[in-house]
Amino acid sequence: MAHPANITSVEDEALILDSIDQFLERDVRPYAHALEAADEYPQEIADKMAELGLYGATISPEYGGLGLSAGTYTKIVERVSAVWMSVSGLFNAHLIMAATVERFGTDAQKSSWLPRFASGELRGGVALTEPDCGTDLQAVRTKAVRDGDDYVIDGNKMWITNSIEGNVLAVLVKTDPKADPPHRGMSLILAESSAGYEAKKLEKLGYKGIDTGELRFDGVRVPAANLISGEEGRGLQQILAGLELGRINVAARGVGLARACLEESLAYAQNRKTFGKPIAQHQAIQIKLADMATRVEAARLLVEQAARAYDTGERCDMEAGMAKLFATEAALENSLEAMRIHGAYGYSKEFNIERYYRDAPLLAIGEGTNELQRIIIARQLVERNPV
Repeated sequence: MAHPANITSVEDEALILDSIDQFLERDVRPYAHALEAADEYPQEIADKMAELGLYGATISPEYGGLGLSAGTYTKIVERVSAVWMSVSGLFNAHLIMAATVERFGTDAQKSSWLPRFASGELRGGVALTEPDCGTDLQAVRTKAVRDGDDYVIDGNKMWITNSIEGNVLAVLVKTDPKADPPHRGMSLILAESSAGYEAKKLEKLGYKGIDTGELRFDGVRVPAANLISGEEGRGLQQILAGLELGRINVAARGVGLARACLEESLAYAQNRKTFGKPIAQHQAIQIKLADMATRVEAARLLVEQAARAYDTGERCDMEAGMAKLFATEAALENSLEAMRIHGAYGYSKEFNIERYYRDAPLLAIGEGTNELQRIIIARQLVERNPV
């Protein structure tokens, strides 16, 4: 079954992307450098994104969203990330949360939560990672115990996007810590910040501006009605389905960042002169530019392929994994080459290149490390090609 998204016409997509480009040039690019340097949450940008409908980008129009296909959505993410990668995180984590509710929630949960997610009235993300658990989600220790009409949550979460400035999270918990295998005891519960979990901002190398928090749940009570699907033991399955979209998003971020590195390097190489001619005429620089451009195009094609698979409703963890792996490695490689092409200017905080260099490594770590992506790809290759 296809995912709940309208296939946007070419004309509609062009109008949407044009409005996104105008928003980025008017409301993001002039402020990105200062906000990133100060590690300041871009509240005005976040609010304008809500006005544009980006918090409901992939949510069905039935619930007030734009109902965009993954194909159109990834083009938006690429554009945003080429200007300031952090901004894409404001709505990506939020839309993973929304996707789990739309695909697995009860009718009552969909009608209650999704319109508020789509409008940006409620903004949030997913609380998965813990201090001792990242890639291996079955090892989470956060517990939720049923007590009457509530669940009582105890535990700690780490590196959670939108956990401080946002106001709702889909929290992965153990409702049956003794279950074997462990995933049968895992559930996904919506917790609003008003429930009283503690959040502390974490300092990071890059990906600044957006809030990333360490959370403490100490006897936090949430209504039992907030258990996604109303069934315990389905949480890992639910969040892994949401992470397919998340990984495609991170891949699109990689394309955007890799493209920004290429475009700025291409412009600089035609202006900067050494030995009497632009460095773009030196073969050593030409080889770098050729490799950078090829990475961008190849990464974009993999992202488009993964988005098409997602839109048809096919299982696409291999396609999403390939796109995420290649595009984020492309961003890493292009950021380093951009710094080499720019020389000392690339190392200076006055220019964007050092920001790209600091932002790129996150993409190889977040939404499942690239080491994990290789394992997923290999397992799917074997499963799909039995001898």
